[in-house]
Amino acid sequence: MIAIVVGTHGKFSQELLKTTELILGKQENVVAITFLPGEGADDLMKKYEAGMKSLKCDDGVLFMVDLFGGSPFNVASRIVPKEDAMDIVSGINIPMLLDVFYARKDSTIGELAQIAISAGKLGIKSLKETLKSSKDNENNSNEKVL
Repeated sequence: MIAIVVGTHGKFSQELLKTTELILGKQENVVAITFLPGEGADDLMKKYEAGMKSLKCDDGVLFMVDLFGGSPFNVASRIVPKEDAMDIVSGINIPMLLDVFYARKDSTIGELAQIAISAGKLGIKSLKETLKSSKDNENNSNEKVL
């Protein structure tokens, strides 16, 4: 099973993991890494290294971070290029993490990264746009064909 490293600014990573586990139950082979005020890149690297030592990484590692170009991303990008079975996906959100947990047993690292990206995008919606789209589809299906 692919290992998941959730790395974010502040304690967001811990709360994301708690929230997804509230929905799905306890998850294995995952670690939440925090990047707290006053810490630097070297501190974060040590946290990533310690976190990865606690995981089974034989099937690969997917880093899921909050911000492309932020410190959690930048430090992970010093690890990932060295390994084929690793990737980083930024913009982490709850739908993304849920779908990754569902799919990681039967996916490659590349497939899992694409699942994360797709789920992350699909999880971002506007209520009014969704209702409008639903109403438009309903009106189109009620039209008679002559």
